[in-house]
Amino acid sequence: MSNVITSPDQALYQREGAYIPRIAAVHDMCGYGKCSLGVAIPVLSAAGCDVCPVPTSLFSSHTAFPGWYMHDTTDMLPDYLAAWKNIGVGIDAVYSGFLGAPEQVDRIRDLYAMYPDALRVVDPVMADHGKVYPTYTPELCAAMAELAEGADILTPNLTEAAIILGEPIGDAWAGEDITDDEAHRMVDALLAKGTKTAVLKGIQRGDGRIRNFVGTEGGAFFEVDNELLPYMLHGTGDLYCSCLLAAVMAGRTLEESVRFACDFVHDAMLVSAEQPQFRERGVSFETMLGRVADLLK
Repeated sequence: MSNVITSPDQALYQREGAYIPRIAAVHDMCGYGKCSLGVAIPVLSAAGCDVCPVPTSLFSSHTAFPGWYMHDTTDMLPDYLAAWKNIGVGIDAVYSGFLGAPEQVDRIRDLYAMYPDALRVVDPVMADHGKVYPTYTPELCAAMAELAEGADILTPNLTEAAIILGEPIGDAWAGEDITDDEAHRMVDALLAKGTKTAVLKGIQRGDGRIRNFVGTEGGAFFEVDNELLPYMLHGTGDLYCSCLLAAVMAGRTLEESVRFACDFVHDAMLVSAEQPQFRERGVSFETMLGRVADLLK
């Protein structure tokens, strides 16, 4: 199916019969604090996908906890992917998130070369609220920005979009409250760099809404918003992109997929708030996975 979307009512993937699509999930594995592969595997599996992990690093917990441990898997990845090639693994989508080193971008390009027809989904997990994550070097940020240019679907927050576009963050950061015109400009700039569908997420206003602006190289542009809840949770970005991809791989339209992701994350945050130590624990979605499975109905 063509990945050039001219209308929000188009789909990026055509689900065919009983076929179960395979997704290479290129993310870290986090032992505690639900995010990355701990989110992608259950969500995409619930959508009837065969999730094939490519672990970019192993973490004891997400980096908001003190004393976290990280093991970089960069050195093992060439042999890991060569073994896939040797046994003829087929892949329908390559979904990348948090990376551990600039060299891992080359491994994702290897996957693109191995599977030229696979959907390329890039969640450029590297920063938020004007601050780069502690494991990200300038070299890794630059490599992530290059990777974003070839994405069929790109899902940055505002900080990540600014990094990709070479615009200032940090002391010059304007926060999350930007105008519709500025959001449209950033989406257009991401498309101009080669992204085919850009989803600029997490734009907050004083009206109690959180907005997502979506644009495609085919000229479609739309906005999806939801209630802004008064707390932040780790892992919501991973959940958002995993839900969006789950809906895409179920054959839903682009607008349906974005709406599903927005609503699911919002409702998962409500579920999370009922759990003990929910702010540290991360986003809770386990009891909601039936909604993902319903995408196939």
